[in-house]
Amino acid sequence: MDDSLVSLLAHQAVLHDCRDCPDMTGPPVTGQAVMSPVMLIGQAPGPREIETGRPFAWTSGRTLFGWFAGLGLTEQEFRSRVYMSAVCRCFPGKNPKGGDRVPSRHEVGCCGHWLQGDLDLLAPRLVIPVGRLAIARFFDARRLVDVIGSQGHWETARGRCVDVIPLPHPSGVSSWFKTEPGRTLLARALGLIGAHPVWQDVVQGQARGMPKSHHSPPA
Repeated sequence: MDDSLVSLLAHQAVLHDCRDCPDMTGPPVTGQAVMSPVMLIGQAPGPREIETGRPFAWTSGRTLFGWFAGLGLTEQEFRSRVYMSAVCRCFPGKNPKGGDRVPSRHEVGCCGHWLQGDLDLLAPRLVIPVGRLAIARFFDARRLVDVIGSQGHWETARGRCVDVIPLPHPSGVSSWFKTEPGRTLLARALGLIGAHPVWQDVVQGQARGMPKSHHSPPA
């Protein structure tokens, strides 16, 4: 087994034992341990994700994987070829006013070293943050319209430049990406991802020994 994969598995094993946030419900959720040049970063798991131990395992996931199916990867292929991380790994609980509670700044800070560990171990070349909380990790913009549909760049502590293409959260309660200008900006963002050379390598199975697909990436 490759040393980098061994390190990633060890990192995930320690993460699974984390219980640092008393108001969050675990166990922590992680994506499949795959040494991918593409990393998707979500916000926080919901109760279904805690039950299954998989990120984006319910309604939001169906929408999200539908987006990526249009870019050449089925859900199964995506999970086995793209590393799925998150800002927080445990379920924050329900908001009394409806929906899931947004993790506190303290909880985001407590979980931050796990995300940084993912970034350090994988050294991705393309990062896809999904939702406002994940986007805030890389962009200062307060409005989705200011960032969705564009490609940004993030410089690591070691001076390496990483491409970042944000997406809105595919929540079933959100109408942002279903109406204008969100609909057009989402299509633009997905177009940027689909055209990115690193994404194309992953679809074609040319990234770090991944199995080859039986189909070609979309034009």
